[in-house]
Amino acid sequence: MRIGVISDTHLSARVPKLPDELIRGLQGVDLIIHAGDWVSDHVIDLVEAIAPCESVAGNNDGPEIIDRYGLRKILSLGGYRIGLIHGDGFRKTTEERAREAFLTERPDVVIFGHSHIPYKQTIDGILMFNPGSPTDKRRQPNYSYGILELSETIHAEHFYYESKV
Repeated sequence: MRIGVISDTHLSARVPKLPDELIRGLQGVDLIIHAGDWVSDHVIDLVEAIAPCESVAGNNDGPEIIDRYGLRKILSLGGYRIGLIHGDGFRKTTEERAREAFLTERPDVVIFGHSHIPYKQTIDGILMFNPGSPTDKRRQPNYSYGILELSETIHAEHFYYESKV
């Protein structure tokens, strides 16, 4: 199973499309996972035009997105359990908050966002993965997204690009 992973799109209803590089990179995925901070539910339609989508809401999402997706969930995909959370909060790092949110369930992967910083590390047997942001790189050198491949093993990779056009 091939899954596109994005987060922190922060796009308004005035934005007519996703970046071309992101659209190309997500072609052929079975599913897209969005780790919150859509900002506008208009963006959901743009993402779902590429592939079906699973998501959680982030701290910049309104009640309609929170009601639609919730704030935390565990997905069962390709024989693996994937924890999904935005990762916002106080104290500790974004990664620590995301990891601690699933301490009792111990999924195979935890996908999170919030920091806009691409991150991939296995901690205590759990792959922690933040795709960064495909549209709001902040202090990062490039925009980014991830691809998660679920087969006999789990493979996660970041992809980077310079222009959000």
